[in-house]
Amino acid sequence: MATPRQKYVLPILVFLFFLSGSAMAQFTLTGEVRPRAEMRNGFKSPHPEGSDPALFIEQRTRLYMNYSLDKIQLNISLQDVRMWGSTSQIYKSDPTLTNLYEAWARYKFNDTFAFTVGRQALDYDNARFMGDLDWAQQGRSHDALLFTRTNSDKGCKLHLALAFNQKIDFEPAKLTGSEYFGVNNYKSMVFVWWNKKFDQGSMSLLFHNDGQQAADTTVASRQTYGALGEFTTGPWKLDGELYYQGGQNKLKTDVSALLLTLHATFKTNVTPLTLGFEYLSGTSLTDDKDYSFNPLYGTNHKFYGYMDYFYVGNSHGQAGNGTTSGLIDIHLKTNFKLSAKSALAANIHHFSSPVAIYEDNSGATSLTTGLGTEIDLVYTATLSKDVKFNLGYSQMFATETLQVIKNVNNASQFNNWVWAMIAFKPQLFTTAKQ
Repeated sequence: MATPRQKYVLPILVFLFFLSGSAMAQFTLTGEVRPRAEMRNGFKSPHPEGSDPALFIEQRTRLYMNYSLDKIQLNISLQDVRMWGSTSQIYKSDPTLTNLYEAWARYKFNDTFAFTVGRQALDYDNARFMGDLDWAQQGRSHDALLFTRTNSDKGCKLHLALAFNQKIDFEPAKLTGSEYFGVNNYKSMVFVWWNKKFDQGSMSLLFHNDGQQAADTTVASRQTYGALGEFTTGPWKLDGELYYQGGQNKLKTDVSALLLTLHATFKTNVTPLTLGFEYLSGTSLTDDKDYSFNPLYGTNHKFYGYMDYFYVGNSHGQAGNGTTSGLIDIHLKTNFKLSAKSALAANIHHFSSPVAIYEDNSGATSLTTGLGTEIDLVYTATLSKDVKFNLGYSQMFATETLQVIKNVNNASQFNNWVWAMIAFKPQLFTTAKQ
């Protein structure tokens, strides 16, 4: 028996197929099957001594449908995310996620101005602050209205995204009030992004305001201001980012936080070498303000070590109230090309805390600020145009300080994570523009 979501899949496919028969229309249908096996033995947090590792296989299946005609474009992406074996062999209920990852429509007034409305992935610059979170099988998308202005002659882009969220099962169930409880999401969002490309680099400026529903039914607003730039000269590429956060968090605590990154990449005859420094301010046990920078809607797995100890759905700090102790990340990254269709990426991170960490909540005995060293290795092989294989191994050498901010007792200093993923993403059907 089809679920309420599944019974709409066939009508959508039929509707878009017949639309594609219109003159000058283009319709593409792309499929994706992406299973990933993981062995977690200290992933996200040091594992207690004597505990057994976790082993599972999670699969994402998506169907991407894109239709365009003249000034109109529609995009619908259906997805199913499930754990192998999560249902009985014979079943009538399914605990897995089946939903619309994207469902948006775009109207182009001309080559310069357009707007997009609906559920859409927002992915900007290097995805540090606003990213589609593609590593996670479910991804991230926003229900938003997006206005875009593109000036190709000057290499400039200006985007404005607006969102207002509400939790209502079905209209008209809610007739009064506008409180937004029970959902881990912003209530309102304003995002402005400007980008300009130069001959030897680019720069971006952004502003983000997220309104969080506070317990007293008011809305707490937090603002983020960001500037990013990169410059290439000869074999060198330099890039940096600076962000500041102010306003209030959802507990109505004042926020004053900073993120700073600097990277230098040198292309050698064998492999590129990137040396990087990243600083995210944090809140200590004795602070009465929120000094913790929150990367909010970025693809954090990409930056702070692949074992996801920091900023990926888990906390690291002592101050409580959802704040973190921040992070200093000094790293060296490289990528070896093994053949025409394979490569090996190797990263090493040394993590430390920018604020004092104490042995317990009394604040009497401080610990060293070093958190640990992580090594990440990822092998990538392109089996064909539509098939890619990845194999990864990561090792975290944790310190006592890391165990304290992760609130784990009797933890091992030897933590590792192994994963393998194969992704099939072929184009199933297309109609060329006439």
